[in-house]
Amino acid sequence: MSQFYCREDELRKLNKRYAGDKFECIVIYGRRRVGKTALINEFCKDKPTIFFSALNTTGKENLEALSKSIMSFERPDMESAPEFRSYDAALDELTALSKEKRIVFVIDEYPYLAKAKPAISAMLQHIIDHKWTESKMYLILCGSSMSFMESQVLGKESPLYGRRTGQFKIEPLDYKETAVFHPNLSAEDNSLIYGITGGVPHYINKLDVRDSVDEALLDNFFDRSSYLYEEPGNLLKQELREPAIYNAIIKAIAEGASRMNDIKMKVGEENSVVSKYLKTLIDLGIAKKETPITEEPGKKTIYLLADNFFRFWYRFVPINMSAIDSGRIAKTYPHAVKQYLPDTWV
Repeated sequence: MSQFYCREDELRKLNKRYAGDKFECIVIYGRRRVGKTALINEFCKDKPTIFFSALNTTGKENLEALSKSIMSFERPDMESAPEFRSYDAALDELTALSKEKRIVFVIDEYPYLAKAKPAISAMLQHIIDHKWTESKMYLILCGSSMSFMESQVLGKESPLYGRRTGQFKIEPLDYKETAVFHPNLSAEDNSLIYGITGGVPHYINKLDVRDSVDEALLDNFFDRSSYLYEEPGNLLKQELREPAIYNAIIKAIAEGASRMNDIKMKVGEENSVVSKYLKTLIDLGIAKKETPITEEPGKKTIYLLADNFFRFWYRFVPINMSAIDSGRIAKTYPHAVKQYLPDTWV
């Protein structure tokens, strides 16, 4: 099991609020793989917790999953848990539990639940206002869709606006924090690891550098059976309905197309289509848009890959695909990858 590093400040603040023994509604959000769930698990490990991870499916199936989460807390030895007839019934059961003692109720992947049950935010608002404010409930709403969490949970138009008691936007680790994972490596190697992973804890763990960054890249990145080799494709499939178009846009940007017209020409789609997909990639933290300092805002906008891992993957994997597939990457690695690392990724 991977050790838990950093995030001490967030843990301290979460624990301080827990010690207050009054109602809390904590919103935790940030891009995927950044360590939100790991932070929540670390916080919850010694506390009575009902952990519900919402599913990207129907409202009925989410109610089944929520029922199991509640029942496994109440009756951990029961083989098959009864299902609540409605979300109201499930929330009422949580109300009863939080009157008896302090409990943490986590809804992970909250945007999935809100999509499956659009009324859930209004239902939570009602129960917070009328029942939970006087309870010992410690509610955590967690999500990876930053635009959804900022507009539909934290925003003024949300039914939940004004109900939160704290919020944490979880960012990737900085260089100093990333180096904590490998205290025995040189500053140059730790800089390289940071450049490749962008300080995303999940990627740092999966890269699994022992003694050599080169060896770790060959074993855990430039290998068809490795997790990181499949990661961009898997993440796009998990998050998006048409991953092929997103993949083409990311590849175009990685190859140097930074303006809308250049990206459009490489992808072969209209401006309106490319613009819509770019907005989603920006929301996921994969891409970003910038305006040169010499230009007026909105003029001559350029698009870049904000995610270091995606930038590294799309820079080196597609162009070396034949060598990877044929098992020759170890031989070509020195001139195809390694020679570019010190100047670009450190």
